[in-house]
Amino acid sequence: MKNVIKIFAIILGIVIVDQITKGYVLYLLTGGIPLGGPAFDIVPYPFLMTRVTSFFNIVFTWNPGTSFSLFRSLGESAPLVLIVITGIIIGFFSHMLFFRARDNLERWALALIVGGAVGNLIDRMRFGAVIDFLDFHYKTMHWPAFNFADICITIGVGLYLLHWFKSRKR
Repeated sequence: MKNVIKIFAIILGIVIVDQITKGYVLYLLTGGIPLGGPAFDIVPYPFLMTRVTSFFNIVFTWNPGTSFSLFRSLGESAPLVLIVITGIIIGFFSHMLFFRARDNLERWALALIVGGAVGNLIDRMRFGAVIDFLDFHYKTMHWPAFNFADICITIGVGLYLLHWFKSRKR
């Protein structure tokens, strides 16, 4: 029971930080935080907010696809399809987290993945797209913009792979 509360606290913390950071960026552009509506009606796409360093910008982009803007070509059905797919993924990883995870490394990895996925799902349900705002680049080559939820998912996948490799050696 104690572990379940910790896991929910981790997931909730990720979702809260993710939504606060996205909300703050949205607030800076619009002067408010819309509760929902079509993404591209709220803020035009893309919008450079500020250059922070020679390799990092804060931008505002809507990502109607998935990681690295995959599946953008699904058209108007994309939000609904991606909401359903994300819900299935969250359900699968939640099942793994609460019923199959055997050690803390695996639990942390799965909690990071679930928390990040829930954070992005909230955007997708509210706006039909995910808010991305962190832009790293070298000269004219840009890594796709991302957000706090994406960072958590990436770290979670990395930790899960580490766990998998460690458990295979046993």
